[in-house]
Amino acid sequence: MRIFLRILDRLEEILIASLIGAATILIFVAVVHRYASGVPFLYPVMHKIHLSWAQELCIYMFVWMAKFGAAYGVRTGIHVGVDVLINNLPPYLRKQVIFFGLFCGALFTAVVGTMGAKFVYGLMGTDQTTPDLELPSWIVYLCIPLGSYLMCFRFCQVAWAYFWTGELPHHDPAHVEGVVESHQAAADVAAEELAR
Repeated sequence: MRIFLRILDRLEEILIASLIGAATILIFVAVVHRYASGVPFLYPVMHKIHLSWAQELCIYMFVWMAKFGAAYGVRTGIHVGVDVLINNLPPYLRKQVIFFGLFCGALFTAVVGTMGAKFVYGLMGTDQTTPDLELPSWIVYLCIPLGSYLMCFRFCQVAWAYFWTGELPHHDPAHVEGVVESHQAAADVAAEELAR
């Protein structure tokens, strides 16, 4: 089970990073193309290159990234939450409220995923395509059930871990992955700079 979760975590991260990276590059290329088309001596070359589909593809990539990014947010604890009231509750009641919130999140995303799956299934029987790319529409909307079911799974995963450990995922905004610096090392560097 742990291997499956590691693979799922890594696929989720790779998908999100790949989509945002590709969308950024595509937007950059489309903007450069647009401005280069206005240069008289580049116009004959640029006119032959058609990037009218770039905006549509970027929108789809950002929608997919957002759906899977929401699941990532549940897993890592980076969603914004107002917990002032919850933190002031007695421990037993706090635990019940947190479980209720996690249950509501799982239920809501399961409902959205199921409705999205029915919608995608209905679209599969049609010939609807996207305006510029002419992709089957159901492929674009497939992110709704996939992302919602993944988010539902993440809510269940967080609830399970909270049941056994009593801890929720917490994001430290000061932490940068891959950078390990102790307070002592920072103090040593500061002392060296002062000594110079």
